[in-house]
Amino acid sequence: MHIHTDGGARGNPGPAACAFVVTDEKGRLIHRQGFYLGVTTNNQAEYLGVIKALEWLSAQKHEETEFFLDSQLIVNQLNGRYRVKDSGLKIKNLEIKDLIKNFKLKIKNFSYVPRTQNSQADLLVNQTLDRRTR
Repeated sequence: MHIHTDGGARGNPGPAACAFVVTDEKGRLIHRQGFYLGVTTNNQAEYLGVIKALEWLSAQKHEETEFFLDSQLIVNQLNGRYRVKDSGLKIKNLEIKDLIKNFKLKIKNFSYVPRTQNSQADLLVNQTLDRRTR
């Protein structure tokens, strides 16, 4: 499975949302979901997109899963290449590691993709924000 996640805030911090889109290896849609988060930062929203996807994944019969994000910072932090200095993000990072461990999730890796290759998740974030902030 492939899971594309995204998060964003209008203002930083500001009204925020996160989303994830799940496809099979042939690109067929399996599931998509967006979440309004209230006021938070872009980075918090990015992390929450991964957390929401992992929570969904934990309830599925899953196979090895690859995650795709358009935030190089979050990808590098999740892969252990960058330290997580912000205390709020550190908590989210640990929560992700706990979810993976506790549910024995088979995560192949967290990969960076440009926003153009993450367009479905990005669109869902914006649609979720539009519905809540109009």
